[in-house]
Amino acid sequence: MNFIDQNLLDYCESYSSDEPEYLKEIHRQTYLTQINPRMLSGHLQGRFLKLIIQLCQPKRILEIGTYTGYSALCMAEGLSGDSFIDTIEVNEELEPIILKNFEKANAKPTIHLHIGNASEIILNNLKSERYDLVFIDADKQNYPVYFDLIKNLLNPGALLIADNVLWSGKVIEQNELNTDQETMAIHLFNKTIAADNSFETVMLPIRDGITIARKK
Repeated sequence: MNFIDQNLLDYCESYSSDEPEYLKEIHRQTYLTQINPRMLSGHLQGRFLKLIIQLCQPKRILEIGTYTGYSALCMAEGLSGDSFIDTIEVNEELEPIILKNFEKANAKPTIHLHIGNASEIILNNLKSERYDLVFIDADKQNYPVYFDLIKNLLNPGALLIADNVLWSGKVIEQNELNTDQETMAIHLFNKTIAADNSFETVMLPIRDGITIARKK
């Protein structure tokens, strides 16, 4: 399901701030070389992420789902001082591509890439960390798991941002006849975070849906 006409999306992008050349190149290369290039955040969402970072100025960020590094670099654009990003990618074949993209942007000192299963990395390597912002854009069937793992790693006032929360509109069609694991997991995540009184939550129909929640 497309939530916005492509012409309107193009119009929105044309009146949003431009992205740096290295991000345009990452966008081009991702679409040329990757099987599922639509997983890339893209221009409009990337400018949105950068602006959020500039507004809240988090010191530590956790990203679950690096892909080719586009969204991590958008967030890194908005950082200042000694801020830092931990980003996790399960696909080890993407590691050299991601590191090359970070190098293009001179962002390697700012971003620490972790390759492997996100749940295991959080439990084994990051469980003592505290974050000011977490961005989830990874395997959809584990969104509820990731929420359970990271909610206590968030500082008071921290933001949780989750992508694809509308899942091409399937979340409003889910029922006993439409029970694919990804749709049901996204729906469960949406219900769980909305019902959690320790968060203030808003869901926005940007691209495939973005939830922003603030830890009280």
